[in-house]
Amino acid sequence: MDSEPISNGVLAEMLTEQGLATTLAQAKATYQGMLLEEVLTTAQSMLGRALPPDWLDDYQRRRAAVFDERLRPIPAAGETVRALLEEGVAICVASQGRLEKTNRSLSLTGLDGLFEEAWRFSAEQVPRGKPHPDLFLFAAQSMGFEPARCLVVEDTPSGVAAGLSAGMRVFGYAGETDRDVLERAGAQVISSLSELPPLILGVRGEG
Repeated sequence: MDSEPISNGVLAEMLTEQGLATTLAQAKATYQGMLLEEVLTTAQSMLGRALPPDWLDDYQRRRAAVFDERLRPIPAAGETVRALLEEGVAICVASQGRLEKTNRSLSLTGLDGLFEEAWRFSAEQVPRGKPHPDLFLFAAQSMGFEPARCLVVEDTPSGVAAGLSAGMRVFGYAGETDRDVLERAGAQVISSLSELPPLILGVRGEG
């Protein structure tokens, strides 16, 4: 699912309310891919003062409410995962967000039945989030695969950097992110998730 436009939209609105005028584009450019704690630190630095003590909790509540109304799966997401699982490809979710958010998002979009609990990983489980490789390395180890045998599908430059740093091949999904940005980060760019099955199965056939 593509939760970034929703998350950044709520973030822009709440920062503007606090006196830090922020557009959706600015929120995306500044905060996309950050951990929540990093978002808070960066926003407070730009604002020049501390945000209210409950601001981060309020952000998560407001974001969750908008998710309930607007969160949808990316086109072809479910079909792509099912096709790969049928071919025996092991798949997991490795998200910068907390597991609670991942579980809720999968449930809201009807994708939760495709990912067992043991196939869901979060940056909160490792010392460093993206763009560091920790999360992807942890996911690979937990799933029982060497990094070199893993493929990452990402839609942010920080995620691409994390995958490459982990020694994995990275596909960049150009949904909300400009394909040139993903290419410069080092990803092999795709425009639709439906492109993935033949690409991934082709890579598996190479060795």
